[in-house]
Parts: sequence; structure tokens; C-alpha cells
Amino acid sequence: MSSANLIMLFDSNPTIEKLLNHFHLDFEGLSFSAAYHRLVELSLASMTVPHMLALVGAIFYAATFLMRTIVPLRVFGILSALFFIGYGLLGGAIATFLMYLFMLPINSLRLFQILKLVKKARTAARGDLSLEWLKPFMDRREYRKGEVLFRKGDTAHELFFTASGKFKATEIGVELRPGQLVGELGFLSPENKRTQTVECIESGTMMTLTYDRLLEIFYQNPDFGYYFLRLCTDRLLQNIARLEERVEQYKTNLQASAATRS
Repeated sequence: MSSANLIMLFDSNPTIEKLLNHFHLDFEGLSFSAAYHRLVELSLASMTVPHMLALVGAIFYAATFLMRTIVPLRVFGILSALFFIGYGLLGGAIATFLMYLFMLPINSLRLFQILKLVKKARTAARGDLSLEWLKPFMDRREYRKGEVLFRKGDTAHELFFTASGKFKATEIGVELRPGQLVGELGFLSPENKRTQTVECIESGTMMTLTYDRLLEIFYQNPDFGYYFLRLCTDRLLQNIARLEERVEQYKTNLQASAATRS
């Protein structure tokens, strides 16, 4: 829009003319470029250190909404909190200061946990299939001898990690000792159905992790997906080896039976 058009637009509006005069803008030679530069000058003239800290903090805060993964989101959240703490401290905004002072350790703790998780996942990719590092994300559950954790065909909602006691997969007769994972195949099966029945044969403790939380870890840490794939592949290979052993034992028994009859 030209200056002539602006003059025609504002000519009958004295309020706008007063507003322009207040900002020391020439009503007759008004243009968007002049208005923009004048606003920038006024903003810089009134800018103080607390205002600058708040502006940078707001930029970092807005950037958190653009992050697709959790690590950079937490990093930008920490940076934003630091600048807003500075703004609250120097600008006398006590509520802002206290709020971001409270948020800073929360973001820092979550960032530490997620970096630790990524480190463990990468270690697992090199061959360590221990699940000890997942315990902080799990819930503790106690079981007594004779209790059934789940039955074959049940809908699966969580996986288990044996912390103490003894448990048994009844269909295959395998005893589960502390340090073993149970129920991960239910997460991968098409209908999330249990493939075995597991019961407690010696009172102990199980650590549980819901599939919803497991999906969160997958989303936040792509490296964990490879870790979990390695873990499940290892379990499937163990099951295949166990099945091959039984087939060989069955063949041996058949041959021994045939030799006895002959």
C-alpha cells in the first residue's frame, strides 16, 4: 500500500493520527518500512537486560515445540529455564523465577535418565543384553508360591523382569531365575496374546513395565528399538535351540526303541 493510500485511509481517523504522532512518525510520508524501523528503534531503546533474557528464554521455549526427539527438547527446555530464571531474578518477577527454578532440576533429571538409557542401549547393541538399567522405569510387584502371573492366550499388557524368587513357564517346563525377561513376545505378537503360562514356584519379586511405557521408550530412544530387537531375537534363538534339542532327543528315543524291538 502506498503512502497516498495510507493517508486516504487514516485521514478521517484522528485517533490513528495521534497514535502516529506519539511514535514520532510522519503522517504524510508514512510507509510500512518507516513504521517497521521505528518500532524496532523503540523496542531496542526500551530493551533492558531482563527483557533480553526473557526474549532469549522465550525463543528457546518456542523451539521445544519443534523438537521431534526428547533429548534436544530437554536441552532447549533447560536453556529456556536458565534464561527465565535470570529474567525473574533481575526483573523482580518472583513467580517466574520460582516456577523455572523448579522446572530446571526436573528437565535436568529427565535428560540425565534419557542419556543414560541411550548409553545402555548402545552398550546392548554391542552385546550386553542386561535389563538392570530398565529398573528405574519399572514397577515392583510381589508374588507368592502358587500364584499365576498370566496364562497362555491371555491378552498381554506388560512385560516382567525377575528380580528375586523362582518362576516357571509351565508349557515348556523352563524355570525362570532372577535377571530374566518374561512377556516380551506378547508385545510383538499380532494380537498381544501370551504364548506361555507363567507361575510362581518360589515367592519372589517381579519388576513390571507396561507396553505403553515401552512404546514411550521406543519413541524417545530409537537406539532402544535395536536393543529390544536383539533381546527378542536372543529369546527366539534360545527357544529354537531348545526345540531342536527336544527333536534330537525324540529321534534318539525312537531309534533306541526301534533297536530294542529288533
